[in-house]
Amino acid sequence: MRAFFFSLFLTLLAFFTFGVKAQECTGDLNQRISCYESNLTKLGNSSKTLSSQIYQFDAQIRLTTLKITQTEEQISLLSGRIDQLEGSLGSLTSAYSERVVETYKMGRVGDPFFLLISSSNLSEVFSRYSYLKKIQEADKGLLQRLQKVQDTYKEEKVSQEDLQAKLETQQKQLNSQKLSKAKLLEITKNDEKKYQSLLAKARAELEAIQSILVGRGQEIESGKIDEGSRIASIISGASPCSSGGHLHFEVVKDKNHQNPASFLSSRSVIWDNSPDSPFSFTGSWQWPINEPIRITQGYGMTYYAAKLNYYNGAPHTGVDMINISDYTVKAVKPGVLYKGAIACGGGTLRYVRVKQDDGYDTYYLHINY
Repeated sequence: MRAFFFSLFLTLLAFFTFGVKAQECTGDLNQRISCYESNLTKLGNSSKTLSSQIYQFDAQIRLTTLKITQTEEQISLLSGRIDQLEGSLGSLTSAYSERVVETYKMGRVGDPFFLLISSSNLSEVFSRYSYLKKIQEADKGLLQRLQKVQDTYKEEKVSQEDLQAKLETQQKQLNSQKLSKAKLLEITKNDEKKYQSLLAKARAELEAIQSILVGRGQEIESGKIDEGSRIASIISGASPCSSGGHLHFEVVKDKNHQNPASFLSSRSVIWDNSPDSPFSFTGSWQWPINEPIRITQGYGMTYYAAKLNYYNGAPHTGVDMINISDYTVKAVKPGVLYKGAIACGGGTLRYVRVKQDDGYDTYYLHINY
């Protein structure tokens, strides 16, 4: 009976949350872009079902595809204008080159002394002088037109380069969005119950971590330990608030989360955090697990935090890692070891904390001790 009501709840939730997709986007290119932008704004970060999350990815993919089409059309239009400008520039340059030669010749003929001795009367002098001035004005106008076309050509070329860069960015964005959707289907198996279970575990873990930081975890002091000391072992499979074996490693200073990548030393790792990108480790601390090290999620607004809204808009507060052949967990720095536990997702989440001699606290979650 409980399973029936849970399924009914998910169906109703999907109906109300996913209702935004009822608005089909039609019309010209700009109208469809505006429509998808409006749909995504309405949906925002409120995706509570797998179907609504998939629609959000689909809408983003369609929107980016339309924007790529728009940019390609702008590039095509601009390329046509640039071709015309190149033709005009060539013609004007050729005409101006010819006029420079002619003006030079006429300039010699237009010498005042030569005009006086070569003209039969003053009327002819003034007539020839007036004609020469008109030619010079025409040459000046031709030069101004040439300069204007040159300036416009340069501006259009810069605009073309900007649009090309924009297109490349949009294409990368589209590839990322397609990967994001594929990753969602991979981890959920397109199963609503599995998706809800993953969300519940992630949010319960976040709540547990927040509770630990304010002292609600049950901790027992275990004594002084050295850097590199074995302090725990990773649980090999699923555990409370975790769908699979991994170490969640956190660094805290004055109850504020820090990015562990800024403290761990540079190391060659196996990246398993797609569709997120690899990142650098820039510190000097040794690692909490042995090599080979596989990174499954980084710190901050990761794919799970930003795209799947696992943590209700909050960032991922640590780095997730695993060594599938060695579950040993080691202290990254010397300090005092505390063994802790806290309720999480209907079970008990075990963790250890090292109150380090350097003033930092490091937390190691999803472990046994």
